[in-house]
Amino acid sequence: MSDRLVVALDAMGGDKAPDAVVKGAAIARERFPQIQFLLFGVESRLAPLVEKLPILKGCSTIRHTDNYITGDAKPSTALRQGRQSSMRLALDAVAAGEAQCMVSAGNTGALMAMAKFALKTLPGIDRPAIATFFPTRRGESVLLDLGANVECDAENLVQFALMGEVFARTVLGVSRPSVGLLNIGSEELKGNDAVRGAAARLRAPGSPINFVGYVEGDDIGAGSADVIVTDGFTGNVALKTAEGTAKLFLEFVRTAFASSTLAKLGYVFAKPALQKLRERLDVRRYNGAVFLGLDGIAVKSHGGTDELGFASAIAVGADMVINGFLDKIRDDIARMSAVTDLPEKPQTAAI
Repeated sequence: MSDRLVVALDAMGGDKAPDAVVKGAAIARERFPQIQFLLFGVESRLAPLVEKLPILKGCSTIRHTDNYITGDAKPSTALRQGRQSSMRLALDAVAAGEAQCMVSAGNTGALMAMAKFALKTLPGIDRPAIATFFPTRRGESVLLDLGANVECDAENLVQFALMGEVFARTVLGVSRPSVGLLNIGSEELKGNDAVRGAAARLRAPGSPINFVGYVEGDDIGAGSADVIVTDGFTGNVALKTAEGTAKLFLEFVRTAFASSTLAKLGYVFAKPALQKLRERLDVRRYNGAVFLGLDGIAVKSHGGTDELGFASAIAVGADMVINGFLDKIRDDIARMSAVTDLPEKPQTAAI
C-alpha cells in the first residue's frame, strides 16, 4: 500500500464535473494515501477547487485543456475530434505509462471507442466487456457484459468469464470466484449455440474457471454465482431492470410510511433499520464500471453521480492496480489457451 499510485482523471466528464470529480478525489485519497492525481480539464475551474481541499495539495497535477467530450457526442466523432479532450488525454496518460489507471464519468460510448484505440486490447482478448458489481443476498457479485457487445460468440463469453473471475478476485477479494452463464434455464440443452459452446469450454478439463453452470435471472439477486456472464444486450437489460426494481421498492416503502398517521409513527421506530437498507442499496457504493480486456485500466463512473460515487469509482481502479489485475488476466488467458481437449459442439435443444 506504500507504493506510489498515479490515477488520471477526466475532470470535465459527467453531469456534476468538475466539482464532483475533485471532491471525489479528495475522499478517495483518505482511503488511498499513496494516490497521486493527474487532473485533465480547464485549469481555471480546477485550480480553485483543488485549492480548497488541503488533502489534494502536493498530490495533484492539473493538465490544462479547454476541450472535453459532451454527453451527446457520437463515439466516432469523439474519436476523430477529441484528441485533445480531457477524456482522451487521461487515456493517453495510461497508455504512456504516466498513470496506472484512469477514471471518467463522461460519455460511455466515446470512452469505450477512445479506450480501445488508445490502450488496445490484451493479447488473447477479442473484445472488451463492461463489468460492474452489485449487491446480492450473499454479498456482491460481478455482472458482464453490460452493453459493449450486443452479439457474442462462445469464445467471447469464455473470455468474459476469465476477465470477470479476475475482477472478482482483485476488487471483491473472493479467493476462488464461482462463475455462471446467464441462461433461460438450468438444463444442459437450454440456450443458444454461443451459451452452450461457452459452457462446454468452461467445463473442459484443465479450465482455470470455477464454473457452476447455468444461472437464471432470479439467481442474479440471490448471489448464486460470484460472476455472471452474458452478452451485452442481455446484461444491460438485466442491470437496468435491477436498478429500476430497487428504485421502485424504495418508492413503495416511502409511500407506505406516508400513508397514515400510524404509519408515520411506525417510521420513527423503523428509521434506523431503513437507514441500513438505504445504505445497502445506495448505488454510489457500487459505482464504477470497468472496461475489461484492455491493456490498461479504464473505469467508467456513472455520469450523474456525486463525489461519494466518484470516489467509489476511483477506489475500483486503485484496487485493480494494487492487486495486479492485468497480470492476473494475462496468466488466466495463458492457462485457458492451454485447454485444448474440448468436448464436441453441444446438440441443439428441442423446443
